[in-house]
Order: sequence, then C-alpha cells, then structure tokens
Amino acid sequence: MIITRRRFGAMCLAAAGTVGAPAVVRAQGAPRQLVMGSPMPSRHSASTFMVAAADAIRKESNGAIDILFLADSQLGSEADMQRQLRAGGIHFLVASCSSLQNLTAVAGMPGVAYAFKDYGQLWAAIDGDLGALIKDALGKLGMTAFKCLDNGFRNVTTSTRAVSSVGDLQGLKIRVPPSPLLTSLFQSLGASPTTISIGELYSALQTRIADGMENSLVQFDALKIYEVQQYCALTRHSWDGLWVMSNTRAWDAMPGEQRDLITRHFDAAVLSQHDDFAKQDIALKAELGAKHLRFNDVDRAQFVQALDRANYYRDWKAKFGPEAWAKLEKYTGPLGS
Repeated sequence: MIITRRRFGAMCLAAAGTVGAPAVVRAQGAPRQLVMGSPMPSRHSASTFMVAAADAIRKESNGAIDILFLADSQLGSEADMQRQLRAGGIHFLVASCSSLQNLTAVAGMPGVAYAFKDYGQLWAAIDGDLGALIKDALGKLGMTAFKCLDNGFRNVTTSTRAVSSVGDLQGLKIRVPPSPLLTSLFQSLGASPTTISIGELYSALQTRIADGMENSLVQFDALKIYEVQQYCALTRHSWDGLWVMSNTRAWDAMPGEQRDLITRHFDAAVLSQHDDFAKQDIALKAELGAKHLRFNDVDRAQFVQALDRANYYRDWKAKFGPEAWAKLEKYTGPLGS
C-alpha cells in the first residue's frame, strides 16, 4: 500500500498526540489507525504474514484496531523508522537484529558469524536467555519487543566471480546492512564491505557500485537479485531476524484486552512465518537456479578459522562483555579459540 507524505504526516501528528494518553480517552473516539513500518519487501514473508495479522486483528476487533502496514521502506531507512518509533510517530515496527545493533549492541548477538549450527540452537536462544537479554535492552530504549520473524541464514552473491574460499573474498566490494557485526565479519575475511540501504541495493548491484551482497535466499528472491547477480556461495555465515516491536508508551496506554488481541495475532503470525520461511529456503535453491543463479558450497571450517585468526571472536566477546557472551555460548557452545 502506498501512502502520501502529506497523509502520513497528518497520521504522525495524530499518533504523537495520543501516545501515552489515557486508554479510556482514545476508546471513546473513532477507531484508531495505527501505523506499522517495515524495511522488508512486500513480497517477503515477513511482510505478507504481518499483513495477514493486521487483517485478522481488524476483523476480530470489528475495525476498532486498524493497523496500516507499510513495507518496502516507505517510511524511510531502518534508522529513520527506529527514530520514528521511539518518538511515537509510528506505533509498530519490524526491525532487523543487525540494524538494531546500532541502538544497543546486544541486539546484534544472534548474528555472530557461524554461531548457530541450526534452527534448533537458534530458536532456543531467541526464546530463551539471549532473547530476554535483547528484549530488556530494547525496552530501556522505549521499544517493546514481541517475537522475532525469520530472515534466514545469510549467503553471498556476486556478479564478478564465484566465492569458493576465503581467498575469493579478498578486495570484493560487498554490500552489508548498517551493522557493525557484519562489517567486521567481512573485513576480517579480507573483503571491502560497504553499507547501502535496501531500497538502493538493486541499482547499486546493477551499476556495479558493489560487486556482491549477502542475505538469505528468501531475500534474494524478494529483491530479484538473480537479475543482477550470477553466483551464490552457500556460506550461511550469519543469521538475521526481524523483531516485531511497538512504542512502549503507546503500548502500555492501550487497554489490556487490545494488547492481548494484538499479541496473540502477532505471535501466531510470527510462528507461521517461521514454518513458511523454512519451506521457502529449501525450495528456493532450485527456483533461483532455474533463474540462472549459480550455486556452490563452501567449507565452513575454513571461514571460521580465518575469523578466529583475525581475532573476530575475541574482539566481539570483549565488546559484548563476558556475561552477555556467556548467554550466547550457552546455546552455541564455545566460539573462537
């Protein structure tokens, strides 16, 4: 859904005026339209399942809760939308772990390179002590986190050459999101990471501002990366998720029954999205191969050893702190030497 700048400005003013207002005052007025922003493409399952959740909430509340979901970075970059959420200009947001690391370091911990061997380890950590640590840190910034959508284990695509070994990354201009953790990862492997917003990514790859990018197969498909990239190395070097969040003041001011209704549908949508994403991840290798994206596997151990030699794990343990790092290793086992 496209929204004009003027219309959104008016909605932001209305939202700012009600954030933190007594619930009974708002309940007496007309049905509220709540705004939810997302950087994800509208074709991505993180978008389609949240749209379905908004529809279900609208239907069950008889229109009393009307959540307008705006995908494709319509409200600006992830950093822009995070500022809007914290200021109360929007009510809800889908935001990546990698970008939230710029607000609070621990939010990026699920993306530590080669930390999780599989989804069993990952979801245990996100639903356990590591996730609780991240939610607490986000809460201190005025953001209430629900469950975390899946954006998958990340791989590398290139237009110039296939990446089969660490040596193939040397000097490669590779797009990364604004994440210190991912920037550090590729610097440690000898590449030249560059930050480009997701809205500008396709044209940057098309014009060779960047030689390649890294993300999940689902995101490659949603962005039609196969049109401007030739090779895909199945590195699975890092995982990224998308926290569903609300402005805490707005959330706490809502009636309890409305919060329960929204939480129930958000959580159900997230869990359904996990199942759908896993199925897509399996099917997409064949589908993207048919669209002329050439796949190759890599030796995971070689990449882990290169990162260890570059002190990647030692440095990030120091930055996150030993207590936070222990919460990560509770699920992954020891990382680095």
